[in-house]
Amino acid sequence: MTESPHHPAPRITVLPVQPGDPPFRTVEIDGEVIGNATAMTDVLIAAATVGIIVHDLDDPASVRWVGGGKLSWKPH
Repeated sequence: MTESPHHPAPRITVLPVQPGDPPFRTVEIDGEVIGNATAMTDVLIAAATVGIIVHDLDDPASVRWVGGGKLSWKPH
């Protein structure tokens, strides 16, 4: 039996930085908007509130970063 090259989408999606004071990124979990994050820790907290423990923010199977990675928190 061969493994499928298709992996399920990660449950957590962090959308691009939006201007604001402070700038923020919207966090979706399972396709539902959970809230806004202003730092990586906010993403971890949002995940934990719904019972998801993220061990590696760089793992694309755990978190999908749209419009920049985990260190992108300022608008372009």
